[in-house]
Amino acid sequence: MDSNHYDGDPAGAEVPSTAKILIAGGFGVGKTTLVGSISEIRPLRTEEPLSDRSVGIDDTRDVSAKTTTTVALDFGRISFPNDLVLYLFGTPGQERFWFMWDDLAIGAIGAVIMADTRRIGDSFASIDYFERNGLPFIIAVNCFDGATRFEPADIRIALTLRPEVPIVLCDARQHESVKSVLVSLVRHVMTASPADTAAFSQ
Repeated sequence: MDSNHYDGDPAGAEVPSTAKILIAGGFGVGKTTLVGSISEIRPLRTEEPLSDRSVGIDDTRDVSAKTTTTVALDFGRISFPNDLVLYLFGTPGQERFWFMWDDLAIGAIGAVIMADTRRIGDSFASIDYFERNGLPFIIAVNCFDGATRFEPADIRIALTLRPEVPIVLCDARQHESVKSVLVSLVRHVMTASPADTAAFSQ
């Protein structure tokens, strides 16, 4: 079996044959890396080099080594042996590209909001967006090398999250870690009320 296929039922319940998932979060949080780590196909990327035109616009504090940025979307796919196929759409992180989120979110069943503890405030825009539109989401804290580690309970307080929103720690570079993130999201979606998933069902 392909190593990109998960070996068990991700939710323990009946799931659709295909599902669209958004990977959201702030600039430089690891969305492109996450999609690339798990996709069983060569991921589609729309990265462009950072230039001097972004100076004063893109906040590169704590991510000074970043040289490219996603300007449209990342796309990947992962298949499960129970015939579930997840299509992953990574959203652009910079505010000037947020107008694309509405189109990317159409038909999505849920979202993974990636967080970086060095820039935790960058997560609020994504949280506000999905709460406002009623799309289930989880928080995936990307544990960058050298970053301070915090307990999920402390992160929940910092982000003022409701108790039912799952928080998972992950390494976006590691296939198995990303797999666990996606399983957590699917489980969360399958236990959410139908009203919570109605916003982007059309």
